[in-house]
Amino acid sequence: QRSKKFGEMAEVESAARDSANVEDSAEGKSSEAQKFCIEKHRQYVLKLQENTNTFEYAVTEFLRMSGIYWGLTTMHLISAGDQMKSQEIAEWVMKCQHPSGGFGGSINHDPHMLYTLSAVQILAILDRMELIDKDKVAEYVAGLQKEDGSFVGDEWGEVDTRFVYCALNCLSLLGQLHRIDVDKAVAFVVSAMNFDGGFGCVPGAESHGGQAFCCVGALAIAGALHHLRPDDLGWWLCERQVQGGGLNGRPEKLPDVCYSWWVLSSLVMLGRADWIDRKALAAFILEAQDTHAGGIADRPGDEADVFHTFFGVGGLSLLGYTQDRPGGIAGLKRVDPVYALPVETLERMGLPVWPVA
Repeated sequence: QRSKKFGEMAEVESAARDSANVEDSAEGKSSEAQKFCIEKHRQYVLKLQENTNTFEYAVTEFLRMSGIYWGLTTMHLISAGDQMKSQEIAEWVMKCQHPSGGFGGSINHDPHMLYTLSAVQILAILDRMELIDKDKVAEYVAGLQKEDGSFVGDEWGEVDTRFVYCALNCLSLLGQLHRIDVDKAVAFVVSAMNFDGGFGCVPGAESHGGQAFCCVGALAIAGALHHLRPDDLGWWLCERQVQGGGLNGRPEKLPDVCYSWWVLSSLVMLGRADWIDRKALAAFILEAQDTHAGGIADRPGDEADVFHTFFGVGGLSLLGYTQDRPGGIAGLKRVDPVYALPVETLERMGLPVWPVA
């Protein structure tokens, strides 16, 4: 029922969109597409898969699960998923599962909502969902919901609207949304809405681009986008674009490629992706590429990393530079702005896909 509502809301937003303003010219896209170093990015991610004896690899152990999700999703979006060690990845993910049902950031790490979602997303992409005891994982996630509808990240009790999104995304992928009180989860998210239409980590906290994605995405999965004030939020989001084309997460902050996902995906879900200069944003992402070694940085001139590589690639996909569009990038596939997964993964699973922006 909620999937049906999700699809209906998507159709309404799509119909309301002024496609004449949203569509970039095929000629302009073709020009930008030629600047995208797709093969370099493939080699960059593959190198990360092999370089396990580096300082960087050691100090990022705590978020390895998310790192694999970013890299794997990137490779599938740039038509290179078959180059990843899928069986090895799936086996490693399952070694990270705790007896409680949740997953940690690495082997022998405590379980957490963030890494549990990443683990489920990875197995969904790999088409290895049969490895999961869905009831056990769903029991873990549902056990983190509080009486007010919010979710804690783990046994230590931190509350954050991010965790509501993680819970709804994870349980939706597992087909287990009935395990939680979705209406209370929606009410908590709505209580974190600010006067500017944005969302904070908790009720009363400052609006933030990342929290906007989590809250809009959570409401989309719950079929509850009608609670939003789309023009207020859309205006706040489009004001995140700064001189140079990039997006920031809060007023007076520097632009960062990761907001090409957090902010842009929210605008896509709102049907207001045309409220920003899309071509300028694409140029900012492309300028942040490492054209020699591959990968994408937080902003031009900085060191590339897998986090920003995923969100840069995802941003270009959301902007419509995909291979199925006129003038698009050969090999670049569609990403879903709600589930943050390749569209082909959701289609295989029979889950609703958001309309093309």
